[in-house]
Amino acid sequence: MLDRADHGRQNALEGHAAAAALFHGLADPTRLMILAHLRTGEHKVKELTEHLGLAQSTVSAHLSCLRDCGLVTSRAQGRASLFSLANPQLLQKLLGDANHYIGISDGHELETHDFTAVHGPSPVPEGARP
Repeated sequence: MLDRADHGRQNALEGHAAAAALFHGLADPTRLMILAHLRTGEHKVKELTEHLGLAQSTVSAHLSCLRDCGLVTSRAQGRASLFSLANPQLLQKLLGDANHYIGISDGHELETHDFTAVHGPSPVPEGARP
């Protein structure tokens, strides 16, 4: 039988599980590159492999992790899946805050590369201010 302290500890662990999953998703440089690339909009795995120069299996494994962590969503389009950021505004704020928190000097910030050279500017979501 669990005593009150054990029960409280278990609740605390469960309460931190979502944060741990989020940070796990952000804990890999390749996943950060994929997230940065998805800032330009929806992409198929094939498109990401071409743009990032990674194997399909590598991209798929990272996308699976990112989806499990709640950072990306996917939707079916024929036999393919299109991946996009689950919440682009919050992710951008989180990465910006992380850069501020760790105090990285210019030129060494977390990867938030702008892929508009490849895709052009991101469309402004309906109802959002440009």
